[in-house]
Amino acid sequence: MEFLPDGGHAVARESGETMPRRPRRNHTPAFKAKVALAAIKGDRTLAQLAEQFDVHPNQITSWKALLEEGASGVFGPGGSSVAAAIDVKSLHAKIGELTLENDFLEGALTKAGLLSAKR
Repeated sequence: MEFLPDGGHAVARESGETMPRRPRRNHTPAFKAKVALAAIKGDRTLAQLAEQFDVHPNQITSWKALLEEGASGVFGPGGSSVAAAIDVKSLHAKIGELTLENDFLEGALTKAGLLSAKR
């Protein structure tokens, strides 16, 4: 006999028979952040949060640690806005380079008579 967590009712099982597995769940980053922030608040226990959000307490602890580790990046100099600015700068340079190439090639083709005058 096995004891199940649903009120302590015992259910007879044949030997070797296993309980059906729960399908793997993929939680969104927003959900993980919500759970981790609730854990950081500290107004409820891990067990209460696990029951409320239907996740294992160890998972909540893991998400909380990840949030605490990554929080300094939001306010620090290595934030994502700096990386985005550098990326935009390189993209503008590439646009300028391609514009020059297009103008040069368009002029060469026009002189060769392969392309009609500028549209």
